Amino acid sequence: MSKKNKRIPELRFPEFSENWEISSVSDICDVYRGGTFSKADMDDNGSEPCIHYGELFTKYNEVISDIYSKTNKSEGFKSEVGDILMPSSDVTPDGLAKASAIMLDNVVLGGDMNILRPKKSYNSIFLSYLLNHSKREIIKLVSGTTVKHIYPSQIITCQLPIVNNKSEQQKIASCLSSLDDLIESHNQKLDLLKDHKKGLMQNLFPQEGEKVPKLRFKEFEKDGEWVKKSLIDTADKKVKWSFTGGPFGSNLKASDYTSEGIRIIQLQNIGDGEFIDEYKIYTSEEKADELLSCNIYAEEIIISKMGDPVGRACIIPDYLERCVMASDGIRLVVNEMKYSKYFVYYLINSKEIRETIEKKSTGSTRKRIGLDELRNIDLVMPKSLAEQQKIASCLSSLDELITAQAEKIEQLKLHKKGLMQGLFPK
Repeated sequence: MSKKNKRIPELRFPEFSENWEISSVSDICDVYRGGTFSKADMDDNGSEPCIHYGELFTKYNEVISDIYSKTNKSEGFKSEVGDILMPSSDVTPDGLAKASAIMLDNVVLGGDMNILRPKKSYNSIFLSYLLNHSKREIIKLVSGTTVKHIYPSQIITCQLPIVNNKSEQQKIASCLSSLDDLIESHNQKLDLLKDHKKGLMQNLFPQEGEKVPKLRFKEFEKDGEWVKKSLIDTADKKVKWSFTGGPFGSNLKASDYTSEGIRIIQLQNIGDGEFIDEYKIYTSEEKADELLSCNIYAEEIIISKMGDPVGRACIIPDYLERCVMASDGIRLVVNEMKYSKYFVYYLINSKEIRETIEKKSTGSTRKRIGLDELRNIDLVMPKSLAEQQKIASCLSSLDELITAQAEKIEQLKLHKKGLMQGLFPK
């Protein structure tokens, strides 16, 4: 083996010193293609347990141990314990990052996937992480323009850094699997917090046709029934354009976008109760001035005109002092002398109001609601500002826990990414 083909990772367990070497996938695995049948061939009453492409690639490096469906089409390729499954169409780096080792024997492997069967001297979970780490090399081998494909004949040519010591492979696999288990446990905790919030909101707000909630803070139990208000009643009439929509599409075109300037808030930024900061486009200050009636500012509520789901609301973060709404956003400035802004925001995102908005929306494929329909949506609210604020404070505290938990998960994922970069040679 030439010197240039030898590799040493930056991080190493002290008991190992053997060089890593560059090998072709064909030296490490036998590669096969899964069955060609589709979802139409899936049958809950079928006789053959089956893993189908669409059901498989749902989690990062998941070790599959459950049977997802059944089929009567038994001519699909059959699994062996330790097979590694990789998508063969619609191939993206993220898809390749979900190469999964399966712990199931004699299961039909259907759908559009490749099966990598490790040779006896290789640990399959270690290889699934290695393939994930090498995804940017593998992606260079794909073919196709509209839909990207990768076939066994291409996969076997890929060059990977590999160590032949199976004990070291096992140690790396155990290290990364333990971290994945920790990430998964934190994900479960996050899901529990979100479920708790969902249940709490259903009890803190009256159900359909009711005037008082199931749960009420003791100091407000004698305050009587909640009162009905229209959404527009909560808007601050002293603020110009306190309830307004974004511009017509022709008034804000792609040619108006700039690399920096005033942020444009798109539909993709309006999360279900959270602002999503991943999509960033801008326009000039001159264009923002031209669209002054469509401007929105920090700590104001923005509501989506379109699904999914329609009518979801979030609050503009305080670091975005001034923005321009795209066409499918609606600005709401709450009159905070009478109403709690955060209470109104939580109420808009509640199950009852969301269902009301859905009923008043139009469209079959993708729901849409107009400004006039939304302004007349009925809200049932406490008479006292103090009770509104107490409910909002309770839910805000839970949101802070949810945010902290989500940030913890992101930190663990970053730690895993750095660990993988160190445990595998560049």
